[in-house]
Amino acid sequence: QVQLEESGGGSVQAGGSLRLSCLAPGYTTGTYCMGWFRHAPGGARAKVATYDADGRITYRDSVKGRFTISKVNAENSLYLQMNSLKPEDTAMYYCAAVHTEWWSLCPEGVSEFNYWGQGTQVTVSS
Repeated sequence: QVQLEESGGGSVQAGGSLRLSCLAPGYTTGTYCMGWFRHAPGGARAKVATYDADGRITYRDSVKGRFTISKVNAENSLYLQMNSLKPEDTAMYYCAAVHTEWWSLCPEGVSEFNYWGQGTQVTVSS
């Protein structure tokens, strides 16, 4: 069982920055794909960025060049640096993980991630 705890959300004006953190306390065996997702009111939960077990990274197109995902294996922690925030980035942000082999890419489907945090709210005002 993997427990995930997010923090770092808040309210900022457009153009501002936030850094989200995801901690996986306790001993975690195996290799995992980890990622950040967001869920805006009226929309579906969407992938924002992923970091697979071999260190490959993906971003959704709308955040490329503005968001940076990073991982510290020794701390079992995942981060999302968000710069140049826009009102359309407003959403509940979730950290998620799924066990994979070390050579595997992260899965495409949101539903394939089976460990989720409680979420942290990000609100960007214009």
